[in-house]
Amino acid sequence: MSIPRIACDAPLAEGAEIEASPAQAHYLGAVMRRAAGDPLHLFNARDGEFAATIAAIRKDRARFTVGARLRAPAAVPDIRLLMAAVKRDAMEWSVEKATELGVASIQPVFTRRSVTDRVNTDRLALIAREAAEQCERLDVPRVHPAAPLHAVLDAWDGAPLLVAAERMDCPPLIARASGLRPPLGWLVGPEGGFERAELDDLARRLFVAEVALGPRILRAETAAVAGLALLQAAAGDWA
Repeated sequence: MSIPRIACDAPLAEGAEIEASPAQAHYLGAVMRRAAGDPLHLFNARDGEFAATIAAIRKDRARFTVGARLRAPAAVPDIRLLMAAVKRDAMEWSVEKATELGVASIQPVFTRRSVTDRVNTDRLALIAREAAEQCERLDVPRVHPAAPLHAVLDAWDGAPLLVAAERMDCPPLIARASGLRPPLGWLVGPEGGFERAELDDLARRLFVAEVALGPRILRAETAAVAGLALLQAAAGDWA
């Protein structure tokens, strides 16, 4: 029987007693069919990962007893995904896969060709948390509230931002990223690409570099995960 992993915001230390959230209690009891005395792992980016047991569980309430630490906290490369808002299923899939690929944060952006003007940030944050639990990360990427692209760029901290540019004569992403180190951003536009005015705005910003992802036109969610994989291989924790 697999041991569940639960992301825990509370401080973790051997011997501590942790109250579960109602959602965690429901998941362990109703979905995983776990009972008092069963093992689990608790983790967060600050303290690492700990063995634990379910001290008590009933409906939407549970309490955990923390055991020995299994893994110490570790630094995570600050690789950020900025992604134009796409349809719900594609957005949720992208967040799940970006989490598995080790992205540090996810910023949905609204562009002129975005197919939706709504993003359920709470839902995306839950997906990121569940993906982190499944893929054995110690941290959970932060999902920022969706915002217009120009506003995100105006508030950017100057870290290199690589932009997926369609149908343009740009250097390959892998070549451009090889000399860089985090923090890094990866910006993917909407289906249909950025409008000319948006590309002109990006080109004026000194921290932006347009790059290519190969000879084929990719769907937004494909470009998101392909670019993140290349960034991790060139400059992240795969390097």
